[in-house]
Amino acid sequence: MRFAGVGLVMLAAICWGISGGIADILMNNGWDPLVISLYRGAVGFICFFAWFLFRFRQNFSSRLFIWSLLAGVGVAGNFTFYFLSIQASSIAVAATLMYTAPVFVLLISFILKIERSTWFKWACIFGVLLGIILLTGAYNADSISVNLLGAAAGLAAGLSYALFIFGFKNASSNGKPQTALTIAFFSFCVILFLFADNDEAASVVTSSDAGWFLLLGIVGAGISFIFYVIGIRRTAPTTASMVAMIEPVTASLFGVLLLGDHLTFIQILGMVIILVTITVLSMKQSS
Repeated sequence: MRFAGVGLVMLAAICWGISGGIADILMNNGWDPLVISLYRGAVGFICFFAWFLFRFRQNFSSRLFIWSLLAGVGVAGNFTFYFLSIQASSIAVAATLMYTAPVFVLLISFILKIERSTWFKWACIFGVLLGIILLTGAYNADSISVNLLGAAAGLAAGLSYALFIFGFKNASSNGKPQTALTIAFFSFCVILFLFADNDEAASVVTSSDAGWFLLLGIVGAGISFIFYVIGIRRTAPTTASMVAMIEPVTASLFGVLLLGDHLTFIQILGMVIILVTITVLSMKQSS
């Protein structure tokens, strides 16, 4: 069923939201965001490689390798540019710009004639973006700071998001999901290893936060991307990109329930708009 694909993508996004809360705990403990991202991908790679060995099939092809490699580049770029945007501007600006990904996905899908551009899809994109703006507080010009680097990095994060959606979509169509994930996250680890602080990364193993890093990798990559790659095989790229926007809602709820954060009425309204839009989209997709 088509709804099964949407449901799996939604489960992946929920896991990503939870991993955002875990990453916030680690950053508050003083860990560098790139080191956190590196371990998230590295633990995920170990999970995917074990799955690959357990379910080994001779199904390599040049198309599978290329699309998986591009997906890995997209994931690495998404994480890296997202953190750069946060550092250069604010988390509100970074999150809002990164979640413009559905717009890029729809435009690319329309240009490549993968999907038809409809008013319903544009309305859903508008609803999701409106909810994200309300949830992150990006509408308040007095409380955020925007510069060229922050805006450019945020948009690059959105483009990278679109790249890994198309990468995994095409890779999963040309081979087994475990093969695609293993190749993608191997390239991810190589790229992040070049940028992360290797001395700090080495100290993680003997630190008291090692358990948090392990949990982050299992939830934020190992489990979530298995759901995502299987789900996206049954889901249109635009739909997958919009359904995945439930991630900031999950991250916000994680903050409220476990970290003691508080939500304003406007933020709750933003969450409701996102959830209603995704529910309507899921019902439309399933029919």
